[in-house]
Amino acid sequence: MHRLFAELEPSLTVTEQNLADRVRYILRSNIFDVAELGRLRREAVPSSDENATAEDAAPQMVEQPANVDAAVNTPVVVDSNDDGTVAQELELEHMRSTLEEAIVETRSTPLENRPRLPRIALSKRNRAVVRALNPMLVTYLEASRDLCETDSILFGAALAVCRIIGAKVSTAGRATGHSSAIPAWRRRIEERIAKARALIGRLICFRSGNNRPRIVRTVRDGVCWDKCQFVPAGYNAKTDGAHR
Repeated sequence: MHRLFAELEPSLTVTEQNLADRVRYILRSNIFDVAELGRLRREAVPSSDENATAEDAAPQMVEQPANVDAAVNTPVVVDSNDDGTVAQELELEHMRSTLEEAIVETRSTPLENRPRLPRIALSKRNRAVVRALNPMLVTYLEASRDLCETDSILFGAALAVCRIIGAKVSTAGRATGHSSAIPAWRRRIEERIAKARALIGRLICFRSGNNRPRIVRTVRDGVCWDKCQFVPAGYNAKTDGAHR
């Protein structure tokens, strides 16, 4: 597309990235419908060949003016397949630019700050998007120099698929979501350890002769003495005295 634009408008200097951004903006904003894009495409493509065929067409235009007038007055029949072809080319160009942006973004992002990709359904549309992007990855994979770069390319391709199909991608990095979160099993273990430490401390106080009601109540209600068979000397006297 950039080469064709340079041939049609040699006086304008536009980079390939800028041109791809403009095409993507036109596709997303729906400024032109498919029929209008097809008409503009058909008007632009033949104009690049006018200079090449002008000399060959000049004798025929002089010798057959009647045929020229008839051709001008003849209505143009538009093939509906052209509109579909143009739309498909624009969609592929949009996919290609999205893939390139995702790969460049992934290469410059640390591994711990990469977004978390969602699970996508195996629908026909999603499979078609993946099949369309697979041939585009060949150029990047052939130029890959190590496994880290290959990983960035594949992750960028997965990110591009999510953006093309409109899947919601988390902007927070992987480390951000898991560094502050404590697993449930770890919280349960820490709570049990804290309760066991408190109970052990009160048991030690009870064995050392501390007859405070709180300590005695904890020993009486929190420990199963019949099963443990760990009754210290004078336990009954201490508890009876506490009740009195």
